[in-house]
Amino acid sequence: MPSKRGRSGPPSEELMLSRMRDWRAEHESELTPDNLDDDEDLKLPDARAINLVLRVGELMLASGESTEAVSEAMLSLSVAFDLPRSEVSVTFTTISLSTHPGGDSPPVTGERVVRRRTLDYFRVNELHTLVQQVALGLLELEDAAARLKQIRRARMPYPNWLIAVGFGLIASSASLMVGGGLIVATVAFLATVLGDRTAVFLAVRGVAEFYQMVAAAVVASSIGVALLWVSTTLDLGLQAGAIITGNIMALLPGRPLVSSLQDGISGSYVSAAARLLETFFTLGAIVSGVGAVAYTAVRLGVNMDLDNLPSAGTSLDVPVLVGAAGIAMAFAISLAVPPRILPAIGLMGVMIWLIYAGLRTLLEVPPVVGTVAGAVAVGVVGHWLARRTQRPVLPYLIPSIAPLLPGSILYRGLIEITQGSAVSGLLSLAEAIMVGLALGAGVNLGGELVRAFQRGGLAGGGMRNRPAARRTRGGY
Repeated sequence: MPSKRGRSGPPSEELMLSRMRDWRAEHESELTPDNLDDDEDLKLPDARAINLVLRVGELMLASGESTEAVSEAMLSLSVAFDLPRSEVSVTFTTISLSTHPGGDSPPVTGERVVRRRTLDYFRVNELHTLVQQVALGLLELEDAAARLKQIRRARMPYPNWLIAVGFGLIASSASLMVGGGLIVATVAFLATVLGDRTAVFLAVRGVAEFYQMVAAAVVASSIGVALLWVSTTLDLGLQAGAIITGNIMALLPGRPLVSSLQDGISGSYVSAAARLLETFFTLGAIVSGVGAVAYTAVRLGVNMDLDNLPSAGTSLDVPVLVGAAGIAMAFAISLAVPPRILPAIGLMGVMIWLIYAGLRTLLEVPPVVGTVAGAVAVGVVGHWLARRTQRPVLPYLIPSIAPLLPGSILYRGLIEITQGSAVSGLLSLAEAIMVGLALGAGVNLGGELVRAFQRGGLAGGGMRNRPAARRTRGGY
């Protein structure tokens, strides 16, 4: 009986892409200007191809893709369009491509600057498909340029009002998850949507994004404090603090946090530092807005009892699991993730919470350890799904970690600081940062485990073709 290895048939797309990148790596030293014959007939690179490669990279970076994936996509397009000896440089805001015709001809270099970022994983998915089709020879230059125009003009899979509703659903799901109940979840939805619309109002008038985030946090937190005061006065027993927790969860920067660690691990240190700084500026805006409202509320006599702060703990009750799935799927909608992968994201959101809560309950591990374990599992499953479906991986990873974002810990730290327990508050804030970093490091570790034993990728990058590996012992 013949083995599977001996079967004949057409090579898969993954194998073809991998062979292409392996060929480029093997012949890279032969294609340097020092090894070219001065008498050979030189052909200048096609300016249209250079422009297309730059525009694809610019749109991918502006839509939320990682630096490594953008670099890989641009190199793959360069090979497909016969751009000789191409070098790509991608930072947080700038993309450059340099190609050398050889001989005495000067290099041709182009650059694009990303001035406006709009998280749109639907567009990222379409761009990945474009790169793969070009790499496989299914699209010529003119066809690829026309396809890129279609992608730029394409409408997102969700209307604008549903994107705004997505932020409210994150907050309401988080409120339900931490025990807020139906009334509190409804108010959290309204408060977060109102805060988001306030931020949009300021953005239209040219106010910096930092102050947009502060305003969104202030508006939603003020509504939460108002409901807390009403509940305390009328003895309604509502967990109104869950509104603030839900709003914090909706504002926390999960995407730049994961991307910053991913860029650092892959060797893109400039982009990693910039994304990490973006993360801390966003955290600073949240802390400023919520902290100002909490401080004012305490001074006005609103009872914010530390013993009754909302938290899901390690509960495995049905409302908590529903909330975990809801947070992940709502987060995906706000990022314009393609609708067909929403069920998988919801299941992964439940999975990360089950692993976290199960380890903390059974083995009594610290929160950071449970977070890392859940994030690693999500990283492995997310990368496996991305490879199996030929999709980018971030649309799977970013929404799935949302249930473990440290909204409750951050809220507790701010309340402790406003009530005079500065040391305890700072420790809580430090714990929140540690949990966030554990999430980012865990999902990236899961991806590294998958990548270490796979071939293929976006355009055939395998174990040996990674720039970060070639700069270390793996390249010798």
